[in-house]
Amino acid sequence: MHRSGTQERPPGTAAALRWGPAAGGCALILVAVLLAPHHARAAAAQDWSPFVLVAGLLLVGLVADGDGLFAAGGHVLARLCPNGVLLYVGTVLLVLTVTTLLNLDTSVTFLTPVLVYTARGRGEGEAPLLYACLLLSNAGSLLLPGSNLTNLIVLGHLHLSGGAFLAHMALPALAAAAVTALVVGLVYRRALRTTVPPTLEPERPVLGVGLVAIVVVTVLVVALHAPALPVAAVGLAAVTLRAWRSDDRPGAARSAAQVLGVPVLVGLFGLAVALGTLGRTWSGPATLLTHLDAWGTAAVAAVTSVLVNNLPAASLLAARQPPHPFALLIGLNVGPNLFVTGSLAWILWLRAARNAGGHPDVRRASILGVCSVPLAMAAAVGVLVLSGAS
Repeated sequence: MHRSGTQERPPGTAAALRWGPAAGGCALILVAVLLAPHHARAAAAQDWSPFVLVAGLLLVGLVADGDGLFAAGGHVLARLCPNGVLLYVGTVLLVLTVTTLLNLDTSVTFLTPVLVYTARGRGEGEAPLLYACLLLSNAGSLLLPGSNLTNLIVLGHLHLSGGAFLAHMALPALAAAAVTALVVGLVYRRALRTTVPPTLEPERPVLGVGLVAIVVVTVLVVALHAPALPVAAVGLAAVTLRAWRSDDRPGAARSAAQVLGVPVLVGLFGLAVALGTLGRTWSGPATLLTHLDAWGTAAVAAVTSVLVNNLPAASLLAARQPPHPFALLIGLNVGPNLFVTGSLAWILWLRAARNAGGHPDVRRASILGVCSVPLAMAAAVGVLVLSGAS
């Protein structure tokens, strides 16, 4: 018996809504190819690798979560750091390390469940750790090219090695991360003053496919200049092996499709290709950037990221070589903390937190972003300008 006035969506309608972003992305690619085939091919060549890379990393994360690695990691962290301040400092270092080595999308996907389980193991609120994971994953993704997929898109024009990129961005990246961590820590300073012994017994993880896949992926991302296809192959192999061993193979396939969020990935890729094509056929964005200094470039990049997501924004603004590429990256990487539309990491963070039983609040995260982004960007661009690397 149903309540009067309520209507259930037909299954076909729900599927259409779910796959709407993918349909829109494919339509945008088709329009770009029909209007400017050469530029569309160039944009696709610039953009495909980051999306394949993140897909492989998400599959590895799914297998690792199934092995209980995240839950076990959360309990271990809670036991090692019963003091709130020490736990927060440890969380900051952990998030920055994973973001730097495995990129921010891996950080929010892998570490969000860890930190939810950690807070649960302490018997206290999850907010400081949960929001630090998101904001620091975005703001801390400036140290290495692979730390953020926008870095890979913008760096296509520069052909820098990881060492050269680090030499340019180390101090600005650390400044942005430190300011972001400080803002979140100050907001939740009262919650971090307590010392709480863990209340849950540690869980024993399965040391198998998930752990091996994480180790292999880490080596590939650090060692290879183009790790996208090898990482995707590792992810597919890990998921296939897990499904083969499972009694519910259709369920394993559905879990993989859900964690990938294929409609959103395809939609973002289509938008990135379309805007990359636009940036090659229309000189407006490039002309605008030539009239801006490092400060203006970072601000425009941050606003554009919130309007269209930072991956399509990078494709648009870096379709032609930008005059201030490192300031552009500061805006593209730190600016998305302003709102949920800013980066794919937001969507992955929300999904990972909810799947782990957390309670992420977009409004609260955005307020923290509004407080931290101007300060973090000012610190990063200021250091960049003073160092003469802008």
